[in-house]
Amino acid sequence: MFNPFNLLDKLIKWYSEKVSRKAKIITAIAFLSFLIGVGLVGYKINDYFEHDPAACMFCHVHDDANKAWAKSKHNVVNCHECHHSTKKDQVVQLYRFAVLGQKKVEPRHGKIIVPWKRCVNCHWETNAKYPEARKINRSRYHAKHMFTEQVECAKCHGYKIHQFLPEERFCNTCHKDKQVHGTGMEKLPCLNCHTDRTKDLRPGRKKCLFCHGEEAVRKELIADGAIDVKFFQPSSATVKKAIKIKVPADAPMQFNCYECHKPHEAVRPDWGNCLNCHVNIPNVGKHGLHVKSMGMKCKECHKPHSWRVTNESAKKECVKCHEYREPRKFIGS
Repeated sequence: MFNPFNLLDKLIKWYSEKVSRKAKIITAIAFLSFLIGVGLVGYKINDYFEHDPAACMFCHVHDDANKAWAKSKHNVVNCHECHHSTKKDQVVQLYRFAVLGQKKVEPRHGKIIVPWKRCVNCHWETNAKYPEARKINRSRYHAKHMFTEQVECAKCHGYKIHQFLPEERFCNTCHKDKQVHGTGMEKLPCLNCHTDRTKDLRPGRKKCLFCHGEEAVRKELIADGAIDVKFFQPSSATVKKAIKIKVPADAPMQFNCYECHKPHEAVRPDWGNCLNCHVNIPNVGKHGLHVKSMGMKCKECHKPHSWRVTNESAKKECVKCHEYREPRKFIGS
């Protein structure tokens, strides 16, 4: 019975006895050179497939993934810094490409949906290779969605392949019941209103005044550089179209606009909702007569955003129904 180990022993014995010392040295050097050469070639091949985006272009040369990547902010980032796959997966894919053809390569090799841990390498930590990557450390958007609700980054950034800046109304992919109805803002980006400055991401007063206020408010918010204004700043046409309001510094109501305005529900406040807070006001002065008996709306006397009935406003408004009376007497009478 043939025994390969016997043959190996004979070859070793022959090599030891018959081959000269000089030949052995030459053979050893040649074999070592061969190993070094194979190692270098293997290293170069591995480095090429791991760190050169050109390797990915064997398959992705004309597809949408490559085109979108080339136009994106990430076009300086190597593919495998985000997309990781095991050596086994890579060998299988290489075999399928070389032997079975490009059409047999699985379209979802490795993890196409990039896990959030890859993203924070640059966008939370400081990566020396990409020092200009925008940080999310102070972003309430990301604190709420990523850390609290554990939403994967790619759910918003890249739900369309390699389109990293979300579309204007991307929020509706999850918040399907939060469409804006009949307010004139139906087509606006969600982040034209919702802001990174408030803890619940709802519009703060100044965010509403970006469109509805003076130029000074817009300059202040733009200088702040928050994500919502940096990437989703209302257009000049939107700002121009918006009704401008002035809120006096001494206005009695200083809370957020959404306490009265419900943009996801109605065009304008019904102004009867004032009584949700001012429950006892019908019992004060002539309010009961005007509100309950005559069915008047609060805003007919109290002008929105200023609210106080002054002598000047009373002379304009009260005289529409009856002769002028000084507002302070109205309260006590």
